[in-house]
Amino acid sequence: MRIIRVLLLTVLMMTIPAFAQFEVSVVIAPPALPVYVQPVAPDAGYLWTPGYWAYGGEGYFWVPGTWIQPPSVGLLWTPGYWGWGGSAFAWNGGYWGQQVGFYGGVNYGYGYGGVGYQGGRWQNGQFYYNRAANNVNVTNVHNVYNTTVINNTAVNHVSYNGGAGGVTARATAAEETASREQHTPPTSLQTQHVQTASKNHALLASVNQGKPAIAATAKPGEFSGQGVVAAKQAGAPYKAPANNAAETKAAASKATENKAAENKTAENKAAATKATENKTAEDNKAAETKATENKAAENSAAETKATENKAAENSKAAETKATENKAAENSAAETKATENKAAEDKAAAARTNENKPATPKPARTPAESTKEPTAKAQPAARPATAAHAQPAPRPATVNHAQPAARPATVAKAQPAPHPAPAAHAQPAPRPVPAAAKAQPAPRPAPAAHAQPAPRPAPAAHAEPEKAHTSGE
Repeated sequence: MRIIRVLLLTVLMMTIPAFAQFEVSVVIAPPALPVYVQPVAPDAGYLWTPGYWAYGGEGYFWVPGTWIQPPSVGLLWTPGYWGWGGSAFAWNGGYWGQQVGFYGGVNYGYGYGGVGYQGGRWQNGQFYYNRAANNVNVTNVHNVYNTTVINNTAVNHVSYNGGAGGVTARATAAEETASREQHTPPTSLQTQHVQTASKNHALLASVNQGKPAIAATAKPGEFSGQGVVAAKQAGAPYKAPANNAAETKAAASKATENKAAENKTAENKAAATKATENKTAEDNKAAETKATENKAAENSAAETKATENKAAENSKAAETKATENKAAENSAAETKATENKAAEDKAAAARTNENKPATPKPARTPAESTKEPTAKAQPAARPATAAHAQPAPRPATVNHAQPAARPATVAKAQPAPHPAPAAHAQPAPRPVPAAAKAQPAPRPAPAAHAQPAPRPAPAAHAEPEKAHTSGE
């Protein structure tokens, strides 16, 4: 019989279920909860964790209830429970959390009446005990209060939810919310407590018939001494599992088929999920590659466009610069041409002025000679000017020819009462004929005005000079 149970456990992949965070399936319902008295709390700060039936290699065994310190201040314990899954019972492990969640509606007693926890509460960092639900020594524990708790333990000691004869409770919205909050797993002392119980043969349901000798302990792992409490009675008449080998084999086969079907479904689901993930990864990779290519093409097009724009700008700038330079050159050339033209015109005008013959000065009237006789005689007697105006290469001869220009003698020789002869006497400042013959260019008067040589005016002036002489 024991070999068959071990085989069944192996087929169903069963391990010690206490406080486990994974499911363990058992085709046989657990026994009813035994009736026992809660041991006294060892000290303030300990919280009560109720006892339950766990499943091991030899069947169900009892895990005694015990007082234990929480992993941190403010946490409460949510007990684990057995629940029917349609083909077997599955164990749902307990946990620590800010709120007490759903534990199957199982009435574990001592504050765990099936919904929530009425055994105490946290207040200002300290745990306060409800004396109506917990066995505490007020000498050692002072944080206490008293609130009546209705406990129907005499009516219902069922240890599982669902299935034939199980509790029909369902999780409330608040309990579902609490089950999704952050949880803390059982402490190491709790885990050791379960392992110690699994090794105690007297705690097997098949041995104690649902009435364990160690129903509860004052501290975890202490299975002997004053803190140990025995069960007063079984919660219900114990019904041993069928010992028929054929029934056990059939149950094992059924469990194996169910497990195989579950594994096959899980494998198919995993394969589908993997395929979906691979497809998604491929699609994402292709999309990323396409996006990268498009981005590269866009960047290349943008660079090309920028290059073209830059080239166009450079070309346009060069053309503009060339046009400006050309305009500047043209303007400079025009300015230079204008300046050159002006210079040429100016030079031409200067040459014209130089080449233009001097206009002979009109003879002065006698009145003018009477008023300013000395001043009028002065212009004719400018021998120095004549000397400088002579282009002839014999300046010495010209200088010696000038003695004829004696303005004082001429002024005295022209009496004022003869206005008419005085008009002819203006060119007569040269009374000496030798001076006229000594000048190779017989133009003394024009030489005073720098007149060019081809003017035979001096000859004309010589005639009146003879006339004047004969007149005298």
